[in-house]
Amino acid sequence: MSGNRSRLPVAIVAGPHADARRAAVEEILRTVPGSVALHHDLTSAVDGAVHRTVRDARGPLSGGDAPLVNDCACCALREDLVPELLRLADQGEHRLAVVELWDSVEPQAMAAVVAGVGAPLVLTGVATAVDPALVLPYLSNGDDLIEVGLAAAPTDQRTVGDTFARQLEYPTVIAVVEGGSCGDDVECADETDRALLDQLTPGARKVPVTSGELGAALLAGFDADAGAARVHPACALLPQECDEHGVSTLVWRGERPFHPGRLYAALEDLTCAAVRSRGRFWLADRPDVLLSWDAAGGALCVESAGPWLAALPDAAWEMVPAERRLAVSMDWHPEHGDRCQYLTFTSPGLDRDGLSAVLDSCLLTDEEYAAGRDRWTQLSHAFDELLDPVTP
Repeated sequence: MSGNRSRLPVAIVAGPHADARRAAVEEILRTVPGSVALHHDLTSAVDGAVHRTVRDARGPLSGGDAPLVNDCACCALREDLVPELLRLADQGEHRLAVVELWDSVEPQAMAAVVAGVGAPLVLTGVATAVDPALVLPYLSNGDDLIEVGLAAAPTDQRTVGDTFARQLEYPTVIAVVEGGSCGDDVECADETDRALLDQLTPGARKVPVTSGELGAALLAGFDADAGAARVHPACALLPQECDEHGVSTLVWRGERPFHPGRLYAALEDLTCAAVRSRGRFWLADRPDVLLSWDAAGGALCVESAGPWLAALPDAAWEMVPAERRLAVSMDWHPEHGDRCQYLTFTSPGLDRDGLSAVLDSCLLTDEEYAAGRDRWTQLSHAFDELLDPVTP
């Protein structure tokens, strides 16, 4: 049977705003003849299974349950998704398969699954459906997913805010649904809401669901490798400097390393200064380690993203993705190489001057910098509780 499979374009639609997501999927089914949608509902995972539905514009076509894999609903989704897509390809009747992800499922992981299969599946688009009026409340939500019934596994430690941020920043298309949340509790989107969405998603095309263009946008093609590079800490496409409709983005750069003790003492103020901040940075006591900064909803995640390219032997550069090599070649420092401070902060009412002053104060002073690298590595290892201890 596999030799007779027809090429099947696949598009992914993600997002925690269920009404917006469903509206986007329904619009695709209505405007793309021969399209079909798959959805795995993870709310039933507490009963040991994930429920799957397949539908087209006329209604349900089939359904079923996928058992949990290692007590993980997302794992069950991955195990069940590919066979279902291949079954649809075998039928040879569909122009597009739309994978509608559940509320907290992030599109990057599912895009990698689909792209990794290869023929006959062809990943042609990834979108997150968004109601602009809900961007700020969702980004500001520091609740753990497990507390609000949206965890994909018992060990899921993500929060609502950081999950939504990644759902926004990975796709090349933002499906905008406005008006569905207007009511007594939530106001309609205003210019501030739209400015926040625009500043957070600089590389994504905004497509109103009512425009009739969403289906075509999701058939245009999608490069999963480029998508991964777009959000990788080493070469991420970060927001640009902006100040519009009460929303600001501060792009802060520095050449010197941070003093680990002073930066650690300022973490709470820096994390709460903006609804979303991210980027890459380096610490004086870990001069060869590229560190990622990822904050939303008042919660900060600091992780090692591997070595800076300047810390690698020349022979290892060939193993580094071309996107990263190109990115560092544009901004190479004669002494530090690609080591840099590159952080962005986006928020309504951002205190740009105050934030810059705090960040500047965390850099090494002239005297500390002049002491040299051997002395830097002897500074207090204040980030040990967030990162692995420094190797002596």
